[in-house]
Amino acid sequence: MDGILFWHWLSLGAVLVAVEILAPGVYFLWLGIAALLVGGVSWFWPDLHWQYQVLLFAVFCVTDVALSRRWMRPRPEGTDQPHLNRRGEQYVGRLLTLDRPIVDGVGRVHVEDTMWRVTGPDLPAGARVRVVGVDGATLRVDAA
Repeated sequence: MDGILFWHWLSLGAVLVAVEILAPGVYFLWLGIAALLVGGVSWFWPDLHWQYQVLLFAVFCVTDVALSRRWMRPRPEGTDQPHLNRRGEQYVGRLLTLDRPIVDGVGRVHVEDTMWRVTGPDLPAGARVRVVGVDGATLRVDAA
């Protein structure tokens, strides 16, 4: 045997891709693709020494992993419910009626099924307010 033949690389690539199926983590996939690429290069260039094949495999591995990290970087997806986990933000701009008066800048308002703490100018109970912002679990309001 004169070194590493193309089918060695193709076999290694197939094994690494199979390992990825059994142990998901996405890294074995890119190593398998690198091995398959080296198998393809060594098929077209059968005189390539094994040292250059291993070097080529290393280069393909680094390139594949770097490209995969860039490709798989989390991307925010559009959604039809952008405020799903930020419940208070969906109330911005809404008109509400104070349940308890705002005294010293703090009061309470009933929104749907929840009682919310509100901050804003002092106003009596029953006054109409407009939600202008959210600070955590507190709604910021102004007189409507």
